[in-house]
Parts: sequence; structure tokens; C-alpha cells
Amino acid sequence: MPTNDSPAPLAATIRHSEELGQLVRQLRTEQGLLQIDLAGLAGTGNRFIVDLERGKPTLQLQKVLDVLDLMGLEVVVRRKGGSRHGA
Repeated sequence: MPTNDSPAPLAATIRHSEELGQLVRQLRTEQGLLQIDLAGLAGTGNRFIVDLERGKPTLQLQKVLDVLDLMGLEVVVRRKGGSRHGA
């Protein structure tokens, strides 16, 4: 049973790197972290966090996944609802 002080579940459909960057920035600020703080916790350079939040499309996927995991997020891949692509 969820408690009143637990964060609301987050679900977002991300189709562009810029959208992921905006989400990371929003959650980082909600968690009271500076970019340099997140970089230190994630073991990356500050530039990586800046690029991630700006939506740079060529970042290393594993590093992005590691930062998301650190922030309490996970990536779930599923088929688009109602779509028959590839069928």
C-alpha cells in the first residue's frame, strides 16, 4: 500500500532525445540536485549531464541508462498501442 509521501508513479512516452533530456532536468531539479551533483553521483563529467539534458542524440546509451537508474527510473520498451507497424 503506497504511503502519502511516496512519489507519484511516472510514466512518459519518449520519442526524441530532447524529451528525455527535459524529463531528466525536471526530475533532477525536483530531487534538489545540481547538474554537477548528478554528475558526481553518476561518475560522469558535468558535460555529459549538460548534453543529456539538452537532448544530444549521440550520447552513450549505457551511460544514459546508468543515470536514469541512479535517478530511480527505468526504460520499458513496448509495442505502440493500436499500431500495426511491421505486421
